[in-house]
Amino acid sequence: MKPICIIPARGGSKGIPRKNIRRMLNKPLIAYTIEKSLESKIFSHVIVSTEDQEIAHISKKYGAEIPFMRPKNLAKDTTGMAEVLIHAVTKLNSLEYDFDIFVIVIVLCHSYEIQ
Repeated sequence: MKPICIIPARGGSKGIPRKNIRRMLNKPLIAYTIEKSLESKIFSHVIVSTEDQEIAHISKKYGAEIPFMRPKNLAKDTTGMAEVLIHAVTKLNSLEYDFDIFVIVIVLCHSYEIQ
């Protein structure tokens, strides 16, 4: 099996604005998701799907791959996860990533946990 990790992270979160890059214990929240995914040694690749340049930059800094940028029309409140994943898998296939399964890892938090 060749599993790949896809972390969807859009910049326009309304519940907690910019939650993916808000700091928690001196690191952006998305850093924890990326680091744990990499440390697991389960995945051949850890990919972040985002439309946001700042999220992409921070994600790369913590070891994730950003082989494509998500189109802004797939980063709206009304966009379904299925659409985001279809886009990601289609792009990864076109870039000839070799995988036979993907796992979605989502950044979750409560507003009282982040600064």
